[in-house]
Amino acid sequence: MVMLAKIRRMHFRDGLPLREIAKRTGLSRNTIRRWLRSGQSEPVYPRRASPSRLDPYRSQLETWLRADSQRPRRDQRTAKVLFSQLQAIGYPGTYTRVTAFIRQWKAAGGASRRPAFVPLHFPPGEAFQFDWSREYAFIGSHAKMPLEVAHVKLACSRAFWLVAYPTQSHEMLFDAHTRAFAAFGGVPRRGIYDNMKTAVDGISQHRERRVNARFHAMTSHYLFAAEFCNRAAGWEKGRVEKNVQDRRRQIWIEAGARHWPDLDTLNAWLASECRAAWPMQAHPDAADITVAEALEDEQPHLMPMPAPFDGYIERPVRVSSTALVSFQRNRYSVPCEHAHAVASLRVYPFELAVVVGEAEVARHRRSFERDRVHYDWQHYIALVQRKPGALRDGAPFLSMPDPLRKLQQVLLRQPHGDRAMAQVLAAVPVHGLEAVLVAVELALESGLVRADHVLNVLGRLQHPDRTIETVASRVTLRHPPVSDPARYDALREADHVDA
Repeated sequence: MVMLAKIRRMHFRDGLPLREIAKRTGLSRNTIRRWLRSGQSEPVYPRRASPSRLDPYRSQLETWLRADSQRPRRDQRTAKVLFSQLQAIGYPGTYTRVTAFIRQWKAAGGASRRPAFVPLHFPPGEAFQFDWSREYAFIGSHAKMPLEVAHVKLACSRAFWLVAYPTQSHEMLFDAHTRAFAAFGGVPRRGIYDNMKTAVDGISQHRERRVNARFHAMTSHYLFAAEFCNRAAGWEKGRVEKNVQDRRRQIWIEAGARHWPDLDTLNAWLASECRAAWPMQAHPDAADITVAEALEDEQPHLMPMPAPFDGYIERPVRVSSTALVSFQRNRYSVPCEHAHAVASLRVYPFELAVVVGEAEVARHRRSFERDRVHYDWQHYIALVQRKPGALRDGAPFLSMPDPLRKLQQVLLRQPHGDRAMAQVLAAVPVHGLEAVLVAVELALESGLVRADHVLNVLGRLQHPDRTIETVASRVTLRHPPVSDPARYDALREADHVDA
């Protein structure tokens, strides 16, 4: 290129003939003439073609790359995967040759063009965006387990809220909205979602959504309108999509490294971290204010927070002969008088309620393990009144408090002890569990462990100031009896006892 510039200066600027230029440069006149006639200011050299072991597999690799360019980014194959697939069909070359070809193919326009976006503006109180992400954490004694984290972000102030759940189900979705709205101090007018199955039952050919009935009830309760993005168009809710990435780098690194006793503790920590992050982060559109200050300005524009939506999922269940109902491969007890009945099971994020008619008859902590039985021993008290022998080996009564277990061990060694224990348990629905436990502990301390003693102590505890009422009568005695205990001592003398 330096020689070409020198030749052009000598010919066009200095007007030297070709012979003189050839003498000064040592090049042939034909070469100089060809360069000058080309009109180029820099030389163009032909690309050297060298054979490569990848040449027989270029068409196959291009086919795979074109197919991946039409897929979502998370479903595209990496260069290592493509290299292993080429090796499977006989490619003997190196990995670097494959990566070089992929870079050249993308630079030449083979990959889809990166999209451009229009900046969005949301007025205060106008909209929020919702999304799920999958994270991992140590919960209880389990190994690192997958969690579904709900992300709710206000589109104007950029305040965000995170809640972790075991699954992405309706009751989890409703609970996440309730917690987020309570934290924000109000409800925006619109919610922007992707086409998640808990909200959209289906999409017609005309892109009309069939919204789930329970999700529609939740939006009606909070009075906001739900809008759904186009399919495979996550950028339409890009603010919450970016929130997923930011919180994964900022909050979840610590959350995934620590061990949490339960999910409630983790969610309490996530709530405190979200609140602590608001005053520390500058607003993206105004660097002189923080997210907390922007939220304070947005709160007057939010709709007032109503009573929390009762976001349960209801399904019919039949109570078994052992007073149990089944849900997700676990069983839960109900009062024995409802055996064989058809009940309604209300599923909450972390609780289960059993309703018969209009009355709630049982409530349990929801278990996300499998093949477990969860008893409430008080549900079987009425049954052991008729079948007291079941107390000896009854599985529900293994979870009784320690005082009752100790009392049972003593009574079962006595004649008819199972019936006596059933009498004590029958007092629990009448007087309450705490009062019965106090009476049992007092009876155990006294050393006189009998059912009638426990019930007597319980009665005195329930009515400590009871006095004996004098019965009014018109009959009067002419000679009232005189209290003389010595008369009873005389009965103990030997001469008054018959041989």
